[in-house]
Amino acid sequence: MKALLLKKYGPPEALTLGQIDKPAPGPHEVLVRVHAAAINDFDWGLVRGRPRVYRLMYGLIRPKHRVPGMELAGTIEAVGENVKSFAAGDAVYGDISEYGFGALAEYVCVPEQAMRRKPPELSFADAASLPHAGGLALQGLRDVGKIQTGQKILINGAGGGVGVLALQIAKLHGATVTGVDTGAKLSMMKDLGYDCVLDFRKEDFSQRSERYDLILDCKTNRSPFVYARCLNPGGTYVTVGGALPRLLQVLLAAPWIARTQNKRLRIVALKANKDLEYLGDLYKNRQLRCVVDGPYAFSEAPARIRYFGEGRHSGKVVLTLRNDRSQ
Repeated sequence: MKALLLKKYGPPEALTLGQIDKPAPGPHEVLVRVHAAAINDFDWGLVRGRPRVYRLMYGLIRPKHRVPGMELAGTIEAVGENVKSFAAGDAVYGDISEYGFGALAEYVCVPEQAMRRKPPELSFADAASLPHAGGLALQGLRDVGKIQTGQKILINGAGGGVGVLALQIAKLHGATVTGVDTGAKLSMMKDLGYDCVLDFRKEDFSQRSERYDLILDCKTNRSPFVYARCLNPGGTYVTVGGALPRLLQVLLAAPWIARTQNKRLRIVALKANKDLEYLGDLYKNRQLRCVVDGPYAFSEAPARIRYFGEGRHSGKVVLTLRNDRSQ
């Protein structure tokens, strides 16, 4: 089968499209024929082996995962003898990050609990864009951020995959939402419904007089004390990811800021595929729409990983492994 092969850490251009053996499902696994897959921060980190501390997870010298990719949509090709939830032909989607990588290939074997049934209203491209980013957005705002009706919210990194979904979830709670990003994303963000958009290359949101009840951070590129200064008393800052040194700063500063400023700093520990059915229902009810950058041909994978890593994308970067790009 065709797969994107990672043989050593380095730039995305070093990735190759090659042939490897088609896997066979174990007793509790399903074999998924991948129709579409999305690119994520974990892929960007895995391919480059950076920050270097990530190599403690991915392999010190060489990557232990041969094939990147952790978010996909496809159809069940075969099931293991003990699988109860699915049958061959079922359309599925999911975030397989709890079970490793491997989505950037024609087929992947995963435990049956890594997949969810894809609603027929959801295209394969949209479905591939939803599980990871949607989980971070929903868990960041609702479960960790404890979003309340009518709050003032700021989203940093607002034009990416998490940001565009978080905006729509926040709007369901009647929030007023400011988005921070740059470039061509700003027009898309206005059309999507942000109340205010800020170009971080031209304006520093932390220098404005505006204060927020909740900040959802998709970048974590500032000191936690800067974010705390932008919160109203009793406000909450939530980060869904970023550079490890910044995340450690948030972890260490959180108790001090809570005691001295009555503001909460939290980090989302993602529970993969939690409430994916709920997100699918929002999509079916036209309360949520996916913003897909692409879908691009699978042959463009190395270039699109570079494109993603440089932050030039809007929404989620999706690759299709079928000739029909509408899927």
